[in-house]
Amino acid sequence: MAGTITIRKVETTRDRKTFIDLPFRLYADDPHWVPPLKSEALGLITPEKNGWFSHAKAQLFLAEQDGRVVGRISAHIDTLALTMPPEQGFGPGVGQWGLMEAEREDVFQALFAAAEAWLRDQGMKRVLGPISMSVWEEPGLLIEGYDHAPTIMMGHAKPQYRGWIERAGNLPVKQLMTYEVDITREFPPIVQRIIKSGEKNGRIVIRNVDKSKFDTEAAIILGILNDAWSDNWGFVPLTPPEIKDVGVKLKPIVFNDLIRIAEVDGKPVAFMITLPDMNEAIKPLNGNLLPFGWAKLLLWLRKPRVRTVRVPLMGVVKELQSSRMASQLAFMMIEYIRRASLANYGATRAEIGWILDDNQGMRSIAETIESRMNKKYQVYEKAL
Repeated sequence: MAGTITIRKVETTRDRKTFIDLPFRLYADDPHWVPPLKSEALGLITPEKNGWFSHAKAQLFLAEQDGRVVGRISAHIDTLALTMPPEQGFGPGVGQWGLMEAEREDVFQALFAAAEAWLRDQGMKRVLGPISMSVWEEPGLLIEGYDHAPTIMMGHAKPQYRGWIERAGNLPVKQLMTYEVDITREFPPIVQRIIKSGEKNGRIVIRNVDKSKFDTEAAIILGILNDAWSDNWGFVPLTPPEIKDVGVKLKPIVFNDLIRIAEVDGKPVAFMITLPDMNEAIKPLNGNLLPFGWAKLLLWLRKPRVRTVRVPLMGVVKELQSSRMASQLAFMMIEYIRRASLANYGATRAEIGWILDDNQGMRSIAETIESRMNKKYQVYEKAL
């Protein structure tokens, strides 16, 4: 007969390593799970290594039974999210949970109860999740698209988790979707006409970023992002410590021809970031850079050859968002990056997203280039 499930707080470096190791066992037989690099996964939950903790706090929990770790969860509070307008998802009294993995539903229920209790003790009145740990990282539970691996910076989950979460009283509040498109084919004629029209417009310049001016280019993109996304559900501005962390993490996979900035009359007004899918390179490493993983990854980074590129972020300044030019700039950037991805990286497929379910502008752009939804993620809420 199985023993009692015990929930305890993560308090030591050894505990954190145990927390990171659990999914490697739970997903050992899942061909679509991508083992994260353990060093990065550990950095995510270590306050000294993650700039998000400069405005947030978290409590991690482990579930144990019969001397084995059988589950994990995080409960966290983002002080910036508490200041955001309630109609945009967060706001006063809203905590979060995430990083949940469990062998069985009773383990999940015990973990979730511990996370809820901690959040209530911190004065929280409502909880959103799963969000792991910032909304800019891996928000939402995968509920469609289990049959293929996630791309870089996207999550994976077991199909049974959805039922467990909903039976714990969590209600769907927002869906996030990704779209995939065959980039070996030219886009439909209407898109080509819009692009050619933009190319004749002397006011428009679509340029590559210059990685040698990384900080300057990043500041331009961040300025557009904060303006373009500020009214979106779940928006929380990135802080300088987080920007620094993102720069360190992403700079190795920044390539000039895969990130474009659109200028109108010499002013930057839109951007599109595309990344080669590094998951294809790290999956065989099984989380470890030693003894030879680092060399393999370094070799790959010099000249990536991938099946898939991912578009994690695109933005157009608010003043243009309701204009025809907004979609024109988007189509131009998408087309130029499509050509570069195909010619210079061997990619045949692109994934766009995530896209909020109520972002009709981006969903329309995705559908116009004949992409199809391939994954859907669900964010839940519950009153505490």
